[in-house]
Amino acid sequence: MHIFGSGAPRMDLTSLIETHLDLPRLSKDLDEIGHAARVWSVRRWTRLDMRTLFEAARGFRPVTLDHFVPASIPALVEVVHDGKNSLPAHTHFDKRFCRPKAAAGADRLYGYNHHSLSGFSGPGYFVVHPSPEAGEVAIDYTAVPDAAPPGWPRIASSQSGLGRFVYGGMVDVMRGVSTHVAIGRATIHGQPVDRWFVLVRDDARAPVPAS
Repeated sequence: MHIFGSGAPRMDLTSLIETHLDLPRLSKDLDEIGHAARVWSVRRWTRLDMRTLFEAARGFRPVTLDHFVPASIPALVEVVHDGKNSLPAHTHFDKRFCRPKAAAGADRLYGYNHHSLSGFSGPGYFVVHPSPEAGEVAIDYTAVPDAAPPGWPRIASSQSGLGRFVYGGMVDVMRGVSTHVAIGRATIHGQPVDRWFVLVRDDARAPVPAS
Protein backbone atom coordinates (compact mmCIF):
# COMPACT_ATOMS: atom_id res chain seq x y z
CA MET A 1 0.00 0.00 0.00
CA HIS A 2 1.32 3.43 -0.97
CA ILE A 3 0.61 6.31 1.38
CA PHE A 4 1.03 9.78 -0.09
CA GLY A 5 1.82 12.85 1.94
CA SER A 6 4.27 15.65 1.53
CA GLY A 7 7.34 14.61 -0.44
CA ALA A 8 7.93 11.13 -1.83
CA PRO A 9 5.33 8.34 -1.64
CA ARG A 10 5.59 6.01 1.33
CA MET A 11 5.11 2.26 1.20
CA ASP A 12 3.76 0.15 4.05
CA LEU A 13 5.81 -3.06 3.80
CA THR A 14 4.64 -4.75 6.98
CA SER A 15 2.42 -7.17 5.03
CA LEU A 16 5.58 -8.67 3.49
CA ILE A 17 6.58 -9.72 7.02
CA GLU A 18 3.34 -10.26 8.93
CA THR A 19 1.04 -11.88 6.37
CA HIS A 20 3.47 -14.01 4.43
CA LEU A 21 7.20 -13.38 4.82
CA ASP A 22 8.64 -12.58 1.41
CA LEU A 23 12.20 -11.52 2.09
CA PRO A 24 13.34 -11.19 -1.55
CA ARG A 25 10.35 -8.95 -2.34
CA LEU A 26 10.89 -6.93 0.83
CA SER A 27 14.56 -6.42 -0.04
CA LYS A 28 13.69 -5.37 -3.59
CA ASP A 29 11.03 -2.89 -2.45
CA LEU A 30 13.38 -1.37 0.12
CA ASP A 31 15.97 -0.88 -2.61
CA GLU A 32 13.51 0.84 -4.92
CA ILE A 33 12.10 3.46 -2.53
CA GLY A 34 14.02 6.50 -1.30
CA HIS A 35 15.67 6.96 2.07
CA ALA A 36 12.79 8.85 3.70
CA ALA A 37 10.35 6.15 2.62
CA ARG A 38 12.68 3.40 3.87
CA VAL A 39 12.93 5.02 7.31
CA TRP A 40 9.17 5.59 7.44
CA SER A 41 8.55 1.95 6.48
CA VAL A 42 10.93 0.29 8.94
CA ARG A 43 9.71 2.48 11.80
CA ARG A 44 6.33 0.81 11.42
CA TRP A 45 7.83 -2.59 12.17
CA THR A 46 6.92 -4.11 15.52
CA ARG A 47 9.05 -6.12 17.92
CA LEU A 48 7.56 -9.31 16.43
CA ASP A 49 8.28 -8.09 12.90
CA MET A 50 11.92 -7.47 13.79
CA ARG A 51 12.29 -10.82 15.51
CA THR A 52 10.77 -12.62 12.51
CA LEU A 53 12.94 -10.69 10.07
CA PHE A 54 16.15 -11.27 12.02
CA GLU A 55 15.62 -15.03 11.99
CA ALA A 56 14.71 -15.06 8.30
CA ALA A 57 17.70 -12.89 7.33
CA ARG A 58 20.28 -15.45 8.45
CA GLY A 59 22.32 -16.24 5.35
CA PHE A 60 20.00 -14.23 3.10
CA ARG A 61 22.26 -11.28 2.23
CA PRO A 62 25.81 -11.43 3.56
CA VAL A 63 26.73 -8.12 5.18
CA THR A 64 30.22 -6.64 5.46
CA LEU A 65 31.81 -3.55 6.97
CA ASP A 66 31.29 -1.79 3.63
CA HIS A 67 27.54 -1.91 4.22
CA PHE A 68 27.95 0.45 7.17
CA VAL A 69 30.69 2.64 5.69
CA PRO A 70 31.08 2.30 1.91
CA ALA A 71 34.65 1.81 0.73
CA SER A 72 34.58 5.18 -1.05
CA ILE A 73 34.24 7.11 2.22
CA PRO A 74 37.53 8.44 3.64
CA ALA A 75 38.75 7.61 7.14
CA LEU A 76 37.17 9.43 10.10
CA VAL A 77 34.22 10.65 8.03
CA GLU A 78 30.78 10.03 9.53
CA VAL A 79 28.12 7.81 7.92
CA VAL A 80 24.70 7.94 9.61
CA HIS A 81 22.24 5.04 9.90
CA ASP A 82 18.72 5.88 11.10
CA GLY A 83 17.35 3.31 13.51
CA LYS A 84 14.29 1.82 15.15
CA ASN A 85 14.50 -0.57 18.11
CA SER A 86 12.04 -2.94 19.78
CA LEU A 87 12.02 -1.22 23.17
CA PRO A 88 8.67 0.11 24.48
CA ALA A 89 9.87 3.75 24.49
CA HIS A 90 12.59 5.93 22.97
CA THR A 91 12.54 3.69 19.91
CA HIS A 92 14.07 6.10 17.37
CA PHE A 93 17.81 6.73 17.28
CA ASP A 94 20.73 6.68 14.91
CA LYS A 95 24.10 5.00 14.88
CA ARG A 96 27.04 6.90 13.43
CA PHE A 97 29.93 5.01 11.90
CA CYS A 98 33.34 5.85 10.49
CA ARG A 99 36.33 4.08 9.04
CA PRO A 100 39.53 4.31 11.14
CA LYS A 101 42.82 5.55 9.80
CA ALA A 102 44.76 2.93 7.84
CA ALA A 103 47.18 2.35 10.71
CA ALA A 104 44.32 1.00 12.84
CA GLY A 105 43.54 -1.75 10.32
CA ALA A 106 40.93 -2.37 7.64
CA ASP A 107 39.05 -5.01 9.60
CA ARG A 108 37.02 -2.66 11.81
CA LEU A 109 34.87 0.44 11.99
CA TYR A 110 34.22 2.86 14.85
CA GLY A 111 30.91 4.30 15.96
CA TYR A 112 28.56 5.57 18.62
CA ASN A 113 24.84 5.89 19.39
CA HIS A 114 23.02 9.19 19.02
CA HIS A 115 19.66 9.29 20.81
CA SER A 116 17.52 11.13 23.34
CA LEU A 117 18.96 9.27 26.36
CA SER A 118 22.63 9.92 25.56
CA GLY A 119 22.84 12.28 28.54
CA PHE A 120 22.10 9.32 30.81
CA SER A 121 23.83 6.43 29.05
CA GLY A 122 26.75 8.24 27.47
CA PRO A 123 27.58 8.08 23.77
CA GLY A 124 27.66 4.29 23.61
CA TYR A 125 30.90 3.96 21.68
CA PHE A 126 31.57 0.67 19.86
CA VAL A 127 33.91 -1.07 17.43
CA VAL A 128 32.47 -2.95 14.46
CA HIS A 129 34.15 -6.11 13.19
CA PRO A 130 33.26 -9.28 11.28
CA SER A 131 31.24 -11.75 13.34
CA PRO A 132 32.36 -15.36 13.84
CA GLU A 133 29.27 -16.31 11.80
CA ALA A 134 29.99 -15.91 8.08
CA GLY A 135 28.11 -13.05 6.43
CA GLU A 136 27.36 -11.24 9.69
CA VAL A 137 28.91 -8.23 11.43
CA ALA A 138 29.28 -7.52 15.16
CA ILE A 139 28.79 -4.13 16.80
CA ASP A 140 30.95 -4.57 19.88
CA TYR A 141 30.41 -2.25 22.85
CA THR A 142 33.11 -3.98 24.88
CA ALA A 143 35.80 -2.44 22.62
CA VAL A 144 36.72 1.25 22.49
CA PRO A 145 37.72 3.28 19.39
CA ASP A 146 41.04 5.09 19.50
CA ALA A 147 39.89 8.01 17.33
CA ALA A 148 36.71 9.80 16.27
CA PRO A 149 35.65 12.34 13.63
CA PRO A 150 35.46 16.02 14.56
CA GLY A 151 32.23 16.80 16.39
CA TRP A 152 31.73 13.36 17.92
CA PRO A 153 31.46 13.11 21.72
CA ARG A 154 34.55 12.52 23.81
CA ILE A 155 35.57 8.86 23.51
CA ALA A 156 34.68 6.84 26.58
CA SER A 157 34.25 3.18 27.39
CA SER A 158 30.66 1.93 27.23
CA GLN A 159 31.48 -0.52 30.04
CA SER A 160 31.95 2.09 32.77
CA GLY A 161 29.86 4.80 34.41
CA LEU A 162 26.13 4.80 33.76
CA GLY A 163 26.73 3.38 30.29
CA ARG A 164 27.45 -0.04 31.74
CA PHE A 165 23.78 -0.40 32.70
CA VAL A 166 22.81 -0.05 29.04
CA TYR A 167 25.79 -1.46 27.13
CA GLY A 168 27.56 -3.72 29.65
CA GLY A 169 28.80 -6.86 27.91
CA MET A 170 26.79 -6.05 24.79
CA VAL A 171 27.57 -7.14 21.24
CA ASP A 172 24.96 -6.65 18.51
CA VAL A 173 24.76 -9.21 15.70
CA MET A 174 23.88 -7.68 12.31
CA ARG A 175 22.34 -9.36 9.25
CA GLY A 176 21.70 -7.87 5.82
CA VAL A 177 18.20 -7.17 4.48
CA SER A 178 18.76 -4.83 1.51
CA THR A 179 21.35 -2.46 0.07
CA HIS A 180 20.70 0.10 2.84
CA VAL A 181 18.93 -1.90 5.56
CA ALA A 182 20.32 -4.27 8.21
CA ILE A 183 18.58 -6.00 11.10
CA GLY A 184 20.26 -6.61 14.47
CA ARG A 185 19.84 -8.50 17.73
CA ALA A 186 21.62 -7.76 20.99
CA THR A 187 23.66 -10.30 22.91
CA ILE A 188 24.85 -9.81 26.50
CA HIS A 189 27.99 -11.69 27.53
CA GLY A 190 27.48 -13.94 24.51
CA GLN A 191 23.82 -14.74 25.18
CA PRO A 192 21.06 -13.51 22.82
CA VAL A 193 18.45 -11.27 24.47
CA ASP A 194 15.01 -10.19 23.29
CA ARG A 195 16.10 -6.84 21.84
CA TRP A 196 16.07 -6.19 18.11
CA PHE A 197 16.62 -3.13 15.95
CA VAL A 198 16.84 -2.08 12.31
CA LEU A 199 19.27 0.36 10.68
CA VAL A 200 18.89 2.33 7.44
CA ARG A 201 22.00 3.86 5.91
CA ASP A 202 21.53 7.46 4.82
CA ASP A 203 23.67 7.94 1.72
CA ALA A 204 22.49 11.54 1.35
CA ARG A 205 24.33 12.48 4.56
CA ALA A 206 27.55 10.79 3.46
CA PRO A 207 30.06 13.04 1.70
CA VAL A 208 30.78 12.65 -2.01
CA PRO A 209 34.49 11.88 -2.41
CA ALA A 210 36.46 14.34 -4.51
CA SER A 211 37.09 13.17 -8.06
